[in-house]
Amino acid sequence: MLLCALLWAPVSVCAQQVGSIRGVVYDKDFETPLASATVTVAEKDEKTTATEEGNYVFPQLPAGTYTLVFTKDGYTPQVKPNVLVVAGQMTEVDMWLSGDFVEMEEFIVQDIQFESGTESALLELRLESPSLMNSISADLISQAGASDAASALQLVAGATIQEGKFAVVRGLPDRYVNSQMNGVRLPTADPDKRAVHLDQFPSTIIESIQVSKTFTPDQQGDASGGAVNLVLKAIPDEPVLKFNFGSSYSTQVTNKDDFLSYKGGGVNLLGREDRDIPSDGNFGGAAGLSSTHAPYDGKWSLAAGGKRQVGDITVGGFGSLFYERDSSSYRDGIDDKYWVEHPGDPMTPQYVQGSPDQGDFKTQLFDVQQSAEEVKWGGLGTLGLEVEDHALTLLYMYTRTAEDVATLAEDTRGKEFYFPGYDPNDPRHPGNQERDAAPYLRMETLEYTERTTQTLQLRGRHTLLDPDLEIKGGVSFLAPEFDWLVAQSSSGLLQPDKRQFGSLWWAESYNPGYPPYLPPSTYPSLFRPFKPAANFTMGNFQRIWKDISEDSTQYQTNLKIPFEQWSGDEGYLKFGIFKDQLKRSFQQDSFSNFNDNSAQYSGDWDDFWSDVFPDENHPVTAAAMDVDYEGEQDISAWYVMEDVPLCPYFNLIGGLRFETTDLSIVNSPEREVTWIPPGASGPVRLNPGDADVSFSQKDVLPSLGFELKPLAKVTLRGSYSQTVARQTFKELSPIQQQEYLGGDVFIGNPYLGMSSLKNYDLRLDYTPYQGGLASVSYFFKDVKDPIEYVQRNAGFTYTTPVNYPNGTLSGFELELRQEVGHFWKRFEGLSLGANATFISSEVTLPDDEAAGFDLPNIRAPMKSRNMTNAPEHLYNFFMSYQLDTLGLKGTQLSLFYTVRGDTLVAGAGQSNGKFVPDVYELEYGTLNLSLAQKIGENCKVTFQAKNLTNPEIQKAYRSEYIGDDVVKNSYKKGMEFSLGLGFEF
Repeated sequence: MLLCALLWAPVSVCAQQVGSIRGVVYDKDFETPLASATVTVAEKDEKTTATEEGNYVFPQLPAGTYTLVFTKDGYTPQVKPNVLVVAGQMTEVDMWLSGDFVEMEEFIVQDIQFESGTESALLELRLESPSLMNSISADLISQAGASDAASALQLVAGATIQEGKFAVVRGLPDRYVNSQMNGVRLPTADPDKRAVHLDQFPSTIIESIQVSKTFTPDQQGDASGGAVNLVLKAIPDEPVLKFNFGSSYSTQVTNKDDFLSYKGGGVNLLGREDRDIPSDGNFGGAAGLSSTHAPYDGKWSLAAGGKRQVGDITVGGFGSLFYERDSSSYRDGIDDKYWVEHPGDPMTPQYVQGSPDQGDFKTQLFDVQQSAEEVKWGGLGTLGLEVEDHALTLLYMYTRTAEDVATLAEDTRGKEFYFPGYDPNDPRHPGNQERDAAPYLRMETLEYTERTTQTLQLRGRHTLLDPDLEIKGGVSFLAPEFDWLVAQSSSGLLQPDKRQFGSLWWAESYNPGYPPYLPPSTYPSLFRPFKPAANFTMGNFQRIWKDISEDSTQYQTNLKIPFEQWSGDEGYLKFGIFKDQLKRSFQQDSFSNFNDNSAQYSGDWDDFWSDVFPDENHPVTAAAMDVDYEGEQDISAWYVMEDVPLCPYFNLIGGLRFETTDLSIVNSPEREVTWIPPGASGPVRLNPGDADVSFSQKDVLPSLGFELKPLAKVTLRGSYSQTVARQTFKELSPIQQQEYLGGDVFIGNPYLGMSSLKNYDLRLDYTPYQGGLASVSYFFKDVKDPIEYVQRNAGFTYTTPVNYPNGTLSGFELELRQEVGHFWKRFEGLSLGANATFISSEVTLPDDEAAGFDLPNIRAPMKSRNMTNAPEHLYNFFMSYQLDTLGLKGTQLSLFYTVRGDTLVAGAGQSNGKFVPDVYELEYGTLNLSLAQKIGENCKVTFQAKNLTNPEIQKAYRSEYIGDDVVKNSYKKGMEFSLGLGFEF
């Protein structure tokens, strides 16, 4: 078969649009195959008759959801609704008919919903997919109150979200996860990652989220943790018009007068503003933040579509518009930095720009307040054209998100730590006598950002002529299926106005003088500039303009050749070609009040120097330390795969993917830019061409899996595959980057290589009845050259990516779904579900890093640690109850509880010769409630309550060398309540 596959290899395609249904009809009383039963596809009025062995097949059905009707004289008819036909796959449906048929004049199927976004349909998809798949439907997303793709993904077993935006599957973060939309990987303008921001796609345009957790050759080679595919709303079979709107209340935002913003801040109606910095000089506008009344939160969406038959041609269309305003705020946050100065000592605050021995230093124990407001809008449009064996679909999607974030961070606890009982109102206090020792610090950051994503996708599906070819051994080839895709996509991030203002404060200080020549006096309280780390030459006020864009052109083709074996079982050969050409442009211009060293302002701590700073004489000029770059990433691949049914209950699925990665970066540094060449002890000037990158790699990625069905309701799947993980542009650019005033410095590594993975998976599914599921999975991943971040020192502390020698990740997934009404009729409509993932991970430290932890001034020996972003466990529990049986017609109650276990977010390191332990995000759970009431046939009212437990979200330092955890970050999101009204016609 493989030889036959290779002969067909030059031709290929992307997303199949035709599938098949087959199965066996049994006599329920005697448990034997039932001959000559009639099977009808209700929607298409297609019929077939079962063979003497009870077998039946519908070989050519367009992808969608169907209802099967089983009849035979002398037997009771049976109806099987919501049978999902997946493009390019075979759906298995067996049926048992009982005797004692009562003759009926007419059998009519009525009020059957043909929705592909239902849980039952996705359960069928799970069982038929060649890879291990988990999905979540639009129904469940709506019930859970998930507003966007990011929050919805957390309901999938083994999946979670990093930084509220990026997909993490089975503990593997963005570089190991391929995020797609309708099978197309989108570009991203994120400055740090090659990962799509899932929070920009609202749930109103999503039909389902499908997560393939194992690699097959027709997937992209970096789907190591999984491929997350957002399936958008499709053209409906029947005309539909939907309108929804709603408003929300937040316990930490609504009607508050302490919402942080600034003069000229906020987001306008369309999230599009002209804030470009025009030239050098004293820029107008605010330098710092102020309080205002909280904005209004609300959203609306509109969708319409349908199909129409014109002769032999079916034409259809679907359109959707959405708009949302949202805001968030917290005032009780902390962001602290600690370390161990000497082995065996307790954790103490980190200090910068000096040391306690010198009496001139700063700490980093910040109390944080932050407010953010966001507007999100966009649209989706789809046009389709179908004839019997051919189909064309054109899709366009656009989203725009504008966000304005105001952050206030103040360090007053550092002075208290070094001077216990410190009183800022006592000029004679020792803490006020040493004014430069841990002074009060205030940092104000105003950050306005616009993000856009758009994609234009044209795809076609064609069923070719049946070759009527039979080869030796009784193998017959069926009609080949060809499909193709061309997609042009782009993503942009415009940050036209990021402002940062830093100040330190001295309280009044008593000066005894030198009587009688100099009388005693008191120095007044005073603000002074707080500047970035010493390796930067900027002042205490910065404005940054940033523009990032990515453009992607993607081509895919597939050719699938189904065949039928002597047993009547179907398999297929499949070939494909893939090409993705991506270009990124990064531009940044920074401005600051350079050499403004004598600046000062007399005032109390409650005064804000930033209020008057723009009116003072502080010339702001352009920096000469920015680096622009142009990056390109070209991925080309071809593959061959085969699904071979060795017998009616055992299939082998395997093949190879040949993939080439070409990645390049050309830097354009300004005259004062420095970098740290490999092996250098400190920064040197970066000249054009010094740090440019040209990387190329070819990979052969095999995959082999099996599907065993020992019993009608039991499926065992196994898989072995090899995949890769790529570097990002930022990680390869060896230039110094600092995102905010006083923040960590990041320097890329031009010698960073790709990671490779060997993946092993096993899953057992038991489906005792329609809608019921019990499942257990085991997975193991062996990672070579995993990319991890470490801390280095070159006169200042910075973070850089390196390839660790190796790593492993393994775990178990458990899933359970039950329709309680199946067991107790009085609980008809009650659905319960739960899933749990348990993860164990480890990476081996490079020899030089391990040796560093063994130094006499550190003495924290370690050879390995957990992988970053791999939670120890994930739990999801949900309940959905249609309350019709309790007399509450049209009422639905849903509860969802999700738990994310402790997760390593930053590995241990050293800073200025001090030990900095691992940083973990601590476990927390989220409880959401939804209550929906249908009014009449066309209206529904929905009440939702999110984050009812309002947990404290914390990060903490953790190590066996420091005793108990030490909290590093902490804040609360608050609870949110919303009310929505929807109409459907």
